[in-house]
Amino acid sequence: FDFLYLPMDFKTRACLGYAFVNLISPSLVESFWRTFDGYSKWAIPSKKKAYVSWCGPHQGYDAHVERYRSSPVMHDSVPDEYKPIILADGVRMPFPLPMKKARAPRVRNFMRRHPRTGAPAPQA
Repeated sequence: FDFLYLPMDFKTRACLGYAFVNLISPSLVESFWRTFDGYSKWAIPSKKKAYVSWCGPHQGYDAHVERYRSSPVMHDSVPDEYKPIILADGVRMPFPLPMKKARAPRVRNFMRRHPRTGAPAPQA
């Protein structure tokens, strides 16, 4: 593969449970699909199984790079290990520079907070 992105939850530092992988040749699809669809031998015990599907609307190396090069995930405040990577012959390469300045990602806080103190607000 020549592109890999494993989206992460910035607050919990856990992956969101899916990834984008661009295989370098259509001839690799069948083997990849057979290996990873239904995979469940995780390092941490889990009942979850991997599911492989086609990605849309972005298909191919160029589409993935263009999608993410100016994305908030490429902002300087995001740890490098949370960013998409590109590879050439299995070696990580520098990601192309953004077309526009990437804004910082928004980290959503779903817990209601008291407007003055910031303490968790009681649920209504």
